[in-house]
Formats: sequence, C-alpha cells, structure tokens
Amino acid sequence: MSVQVIVELPEEVFAMTRSAPKEFINEMRLAAAIKWFEIGKISQSKAAEIAGISRHDFLMALKQYDISPFQVHEGDFLQEVED
Repeated sequence: MSVQVIVELPEEVFAMTRSAPKEFINEMRLAAAIKWFEIGKISQSKAAEIAGISRHDFLMALKQYDISPFQVHEGDFLQEVED
C-alpha cells in the first residue's frame, strides 16, 4: 500500500536545481532515504523502497555520497574494541 503526498515547493527550486519536478522528487526521495539510513532510522531495504530503487542501486548511491553501507553505532563499536 502507498500513500500519495502533495508537497508545495516554490517554482524557483526547479530552476535552481536544474531539474524537472519528477526528477526533483526522485532526488528528494533518495536524499531522505540516504539520510534516514545514515542516522540508523531505517534499513537498507526500506531506504531503497522509499527511494523507489533497487537495493543494489541504493548501495551505489551510498557510495556516490560517501556514506558507509554499514550501520555501526559508536557505543557498539567501542564495546567491540574493548572486548
């Protein structure tokens, strides 16, 4: 099931980003998915689903933006190092 959301944006956004509305929305979905994955809010598979792309393509996007595909929290990492 999916829900349609209407987002109002100033027209200048499309000129500034040099993108058509559909392209902009796809980029916005990917950016949100990457950020939510980066902060540990969602998994890779859920992020790919939100972005509307395959998991492989999501991993390639992470690489493009220099984001680690591994979700390791600082506390967990420090505990592993100490053990």
